Amino acid sequence: MKRELEDKHFVLPASQLAAMVQASHERTLACIADLHDVQLGVPLLEVVNPFLWELGHCAFFYDVFVLQRLEQRAPIMARAGDLYDSFSVDHDARWRLDLPDRRATLDYMEQVKDAVLERLTRSTGGPEETYLHLLALIHSDMHCEAFTYMRQTLAYPAPPFAGRGNPVPVGASGPLPGDVVIAGGRFELGARRDAPFVFDNEKWAHPVDVAPFRMARAAVTNAEFAAFVDDAGYLARELWSRQGWDWRTRTGAQHPIYWQRADGGWLRRDFDRMVALEPHAPVIHVTWHEAEAWCKWAGRRLPTEAEWELAASAAAHGERAATAKRRYPWGEAEADGARANLDAHAAGCLDVAACAAGDSAQACRQMLGNVWEWTASPFHPYPGFTIDFPYKEYSAPWFGYRKVLKGGSWATRPRFAYNTLRNFFPPHRNDVYAGFRTCALG
Repeated sequence: MKRELEDKHFVLPASQLAAMVQASHERTLACIADLHDVQLGVPLLEVVNPFLWELGHCAFFYDVFVLQRLEQRAPIMARAGDLYDSFSVDHDARWRLDLPDRRATLDYMEQVKDAVLERLTRSTGGPEETYLHLLALIHSDMHCEAFTYMRQTLAYPAPPFAGRGNPVPVGASGPLPGDVVIAGGRFELGARRDAPFVFDNEKWAHPVDVAPFRMARAAVTNAEFAAFVDDAGYLARELWSRQGWDWRTRTGAQHPIYWQRADGGWLRRDFDRMVALEPHAPVIHVTWHEAEAWCKWAGRRLPTEAEWELAASAAAHGERAATAKRRYPWGEAEADGARANLDAHAAGCLDVAACAAGDSAQACRQMLGNVWEWTASPFHPYPGFTIDFPYKEYSAPWFGYRKVLKGGSWATRPRFAYNTLRNFFPPHRNDVYAGFRTCALG
């Protein structure tokens, strides 16, 4: 890894890294600051972690991948590995651990943060240190999003920072129907070696041939999905794959998990309150199986990962669309509220017509933000994949049954949202902020 990082020469100043570390620490604390101690004791569920475990795990990650790696120092908490190492402590065992209480957990987080900041005051910097800091920061970003959807799962209030960020220039509202025609061609799928940060599963850009296709300008909306529900789509066995039907019958699902019928329409549970279903917002909290069944009902299909990434990142429209790539759908500038609904600046999804300034060159909207988008592609390694990543367990244990998601949600922090990023979840997960967009058949 070190040789590869040195070749890239991507370095951030220590002062900038310190500011990022402090801001990340404060956001992580804000994820639980308003919760009572009783609320921190969550039930044992597949899709949540004990909140105190999750906090300690974030600090442990900084300690292992920044402090211990760069300084060869002893752990700040001697038994932290026995408590917070996600690959040595099974998920269900986390409820049986003798975890430090709230005060001790926050003290541990503070000690790790202070040690990281102290190191940065005397750091000479370099590409390896920059990369490891970004890895730890983005790891915390992912857990902040997980805290947010865990609060949804548990019917807790929205986190206090949701909807209280910089004002979001919503722009247009309403639906955004129609497809765009995308020429396809020889496309470089994956991250290029000059990217400022990549995960191991993005390595490296490699040529794939993409046939011409037609993709929806926007994600499938609540109103579009409600038509499938009202047409008894959940009960039509022929619309579901074998695995999807097994999931549906096992769970008894007849509509998305947080929907509820009311007076001939639909309500949706939004954290701890019921709200009227927003017709033109993207459908969210649906499994890959539900997305697949909707597509079959509608005579559509999910895009492949390569199609999605081409539609998001190709820098030109037309026959030579695939010859150059953008980091973001709109170009190289970082996200703002006019381009993407990210970072919980809005307290949920915007209508699919919002954020027109973030359109890709192919005229697809909201390819970053609002909802993660399921793709048809299983999560597999790219050609030549090697485990040379400092976080060796990040990708390799999950190749196979999981599905690739692209784009990011309204709660995703901007560092974790760019075109080549690959998120991955099992196809039955509906707790995460996932929706989908579709392609035409043929």
